[in-house]
This record gives sequence, C-alpha cells and structure tokens, in this order.
Amino acid sequence: MKLTKKGYKERLIDKLIAENLQIFGAISLEGPKWCGKTWTALNNSNSVVYLNNTADNFKDKRLAEMDVNLILDKEAPETIDEWQEVPQIWDAVRYKCDEDKEKGKYILTGSATPVTSKVHHSGAGRICKMNMYTMSLYESGDSTGDVSLKELFENKNIESKVVEKIGLERIAELVVRGGWPEVIDMPVKSAMRIAKSYIEAVLDKDIDEVDGVKRDKEKMSMLLRSLARNESTIVTNSTLISDIEEDDNQNSISRNTVTDYLNALDKLHLIENQNSFMYKIRSRDNVSKNPKRHFTDPSLGCAVLNITPEKLMNDLETFGFYFEALVERDLRIYSEYIGAKLYHYRDNRSGMEVDAIIELADGEYGAIEIKLGGNQEEDAATNLKKFYESAEIKPKFMCVICGLHDVITRRPDGVYVVPITALKP
Repeated sequence: MKLTKKGYKERLIDKLIAENLQIFGAISLEGPKWCGKTWTALNNSNSVVYLNNTADNFKDKRLAEMDVNLILDKEAPETIDEWQEVPQIWDAVRYKCDEDKEKGKYILTGSATPVTSKVHHSGAGRICKMNMYTMSLYESGDSTGDVSLKELFENKNIESKVVEKIGLERIAELVVRGGWPEVIDMPVKSAMRIAKSYIEAVLDKDIDEVDGVKRDKEKMSMLLRSLARNESTIVTNSTLISDIEEDDNQNSISRNTVTDYLNALDKLHLIENQNSFMYKIRSRDNVSKNPKRHFTDPSLGCAVLNITPEKLMNDLETFGFYFEALVERDLRIYSEYIGAKLYHYRDNRSGMEVDAIIELADGEYGAIEIKLGGNQEEDAATNLKKFYESAEIKPKFMCVICGLHDVITRRPDGVYVVPITALKP
C-alpha cells in the first residue's frame, strides 16, 4: 500500500517515476528543499526511512552509519529520505540493485549534492537520476491545459479558443508566490514570508553545510542580490563580480570565490542555467555560448530583492524578466516531462534572440518568445519569423507565450499565440 500523504497533489513527475521504477533498480529524486520530493516519493513507495528525523533522535541515520544494510531491508519501493546525510548509501543501493537485478527497489531523495569523493560509483544503469522542481502552473491548477506542448510538436490541430484572461495583479501574485507545494493555497503575503525565510535559512546554514566549507554570508548575500537583479538574462561571472563590488566598494571578491559560491548554490539546486542552443543554425561561431541565469523558482529572486506584486506592477521591465522566469520554469518542467531540453538562443553579431528553444531527443525543436502583454505579440512573431529564415533546419513550431492574453490562436503566418495559463506538457 502506497504511503501517499493526505492532501497530496499529483505531480507530472509521478508518471515518470512509475515508468522508471519498471526500468531501474532505484531512482534518485534531486531538487531544492521543500519542492515536494519526499511526498512525491511516498506517493510511489511502500516503506520509508527518514535520515533527518529528529523525533527519534536520528535513529535511522545512526543505524545507517553503523551498517547501511540495516536500513535497506524494507518493502519495495523503499524511500530513503535525505540519503546524502550518509553518502555511503549510494554505493550500497547500487550494490543491492546488482545483487538480484530486481527493478523498483529504492527511491532516494536529496536536496543537496553530496561530496563526490564519498560516492565511489556513478550508479549508471542501476540508479536513474531525476530532477524535481517546484510546481508548474498546470500542476498547481493555475493553467487550464488547453494547449499541449507535445501536440505543438505533433502539429495537431490547435483550435482557436477564447479563454479566461487573468489580470496583471494575478500574474504578479503567481510570480511572487512561486510553485512551492505548501504555499499554493496560501495568501500571497504568507507565501512571501516563507520565501524570505527560505533565503535566510540558505544564508544562515545551508551554504556552509552543503559541503562543509565555511562561506562569507555577506558576500553570498550580495551574489544572490546580483543574480536576482539579473534574473532571466545572459550574465557572465565577470558581470556578477562587478555587480558585487559596486554594492560593496570596500571589499573585492575573486573569480574563484564567485565560482565556488555559484557551485554551492547549484549543489543546493537553487539556480538553473538555461544553456545556449547552437545546433542547426547558420554562423554558429557568432552564437552566444553563455547561459541564461535563473533561480529555480522566481519567488526566490523576489524574496532576495523584497519584490511584491505591487512593485512588479510599478516596474514593468523587471516584471517582464520575472514573468519570463515563471514561464521558463514551467517550460523546463514540461520539456523534461516529454523528454526534451530547454535552451535559449542569441546571435552575438546581429543581436537576434529567442527566449526559449525546446529540443526533442530526435533533434526536432520549437522556438518560443515570451511576452507579458498581448500588445507585444506582433513584435514577438516578427522576431520568430526572422529566426525561422536564419535556421538551416526549420523549427517544428513557433509560439508566443503571453501573460495578458485571452485567446489561443494560430496566426495566418503559422505562429501560435498561447496564454501561459492555458499551457501543459
């Protein structure tokens, strides 16, 4: 009998977990704290071991430290929560999977990447690593799912349809609230407090505990502010350094320190790089190779900068970047669900950009522009058509994803226009 918690909301990744448990001996769910890994693992498990359980004075953790086999004997699938607390568990699970070749034995969950020297085997072929994120708008019930990303690739007939138009204030609330499972039904002000508390915990504790390295809290705070100010942009480490030093002109920060701090945030699954798309495009030497920077969830950047829905509505430029972050968070989740990857595109010579490129495993790809207002539709469509002309192999579809829009349509030029609150994978 599965250990599903009361009130659990189904996640897209549930279907992928069920599939992978039929293929691999174990799976590893990786993602930021509080994104729902444990509850999702329990929804697919028959037993569980909690290594961070203070109620029983960390009994299971102490048992695992003595002999990992003492905790690997429960009914399958068995969840081992926060396995990185005892890194030797990884190799033990890999060995157990080799012993009898049975599938679906273990689900490992972790909110930090452990020190790699303590893990001796990659687990390839035995343990399937799966990324988990906060909830998309479709998962949280804030998208109707009238348009499927998969069906756009399949060129299925997408019927024109008038949908409910949500207001600017509501979009701002969705950005600031974020997709953390426990805040979905909370008032926005309460959700904002939780996001701020999350950042405080990162600075007070997580940045040191992730790998045992002591880091300067103030410098990490300045790096987070720089990342938040540059959300959804192509920003180099050199720019981050300049940004930090401008904030604190009495102290400098080295490139090695910034790299180390970014690596720590990556280990905590708090930042995401949207890599550059360079495939099948002319003059690839001119294509930017720098990633676009994101927080895992837009609420984190808002918390760092103390951004409220009102502030977003009074600063439409910042609002545009954070709306893009919201959309690209969802596109990352939807892409992985259909076996695709999310990129961006920029030609350094011409300056032409495409906000999002989604590429399937077979090389087919779609090009997407993201605009907060429907009044920007024409410019976005024009840009997509220019990109189309520059591509040696044409995109499977072109789409403008909008915030303030109430119609799903395919324009005469073939460009789709879709509100983000109507999209699903």
